[in-house]
Amino acid sequence: MKYAFKEPEKNFDSGELIERRIENYWNKRSPEFSRVRKIELGGVNGEAWLDLLTKHLPAEKPLKILDVGTGAGFFSILLAKCGHDVTGTDISPKMIREAKKNSLEFGCRAEFKLMNAQELDFADETFDAVVSRNLTWTLPDAMQAYREWSRVLKIGGILMNFDSDYGDKNFLNEQTCAKGEVDFEMLEECNSIKNELRISKHSRPQWDIELLTSLNFEVNCDYDISPLVHKDTGVEYDSVPLFAIYAKKFDDRKIFSL
Repeated sequence: MKYAFKEPEKNFDSGELIERRIENYWNKRSPEFSRVRKIELGGVNGEAWLDLLTKHLPAEKPLKILDVGTGAGFFSILLAKCGHDVTGTDISPKMIREAKKNSLEFGCRAEFKLMNAQELDFADETFDAVVSRNLTWTLPDAMQAYREWSRVLKIGGILMNFDSDYGDKNFLNEQTCAKGEVDFEMLEECNSIKNELRISKHSRPQWDIELLTSLNFEVNCDYDISPLVHKDTGVEYDSVPLFAIYAKKFDDRKIFSL
């Protein structure tokens, strides 16, 4: 099935209000979220993620990489320790604070900036790669976010997005949440926010693949990488498959000149 990508109507919770709710939600989650990411960084999960990222990144070093929706700095720290020039962005001030602390604790140099994933303050074609984990499902306008990520990515650059299809899931179901990480009140708020976002109405990752293809990306997808990166039995994860999108940006100017 092909999707017709028309400009969406702005009929959801007046934009700024839903963004503020999302920001507040991640602010509240930041301490526990950071604790879990630090466990990953120091263990087998961090090693597994780094192997996966390295496999799909260009071989050159150092690369200029954007970690959009960095959270507690997980991808930024992994990639900066490999010598890459990494900038992590997030909408949550408290997450950015955690990312900066974690970067110091793990002895690496990454830059962290408070920024909306849908409105990036970077020039066109700044980055060799854009990476993101567990972000797209919680964006008010994922279509605009993908456009922005494409805009700041160099021709031939790589976009890697790791996410799950939470659209029809209920976070109050114990199989659909990481046990102990989020209390009942926050799960209710997460459900409420998710149900107001237009991306929750789409079937993913097929929607993402169709959209990125329309934006002149060559797209490959792994529909469940959970067994590859969730190796630490001491860390709780939800039961929803974690998909991986690997997309290479074409030069559309060459397409139109043929």
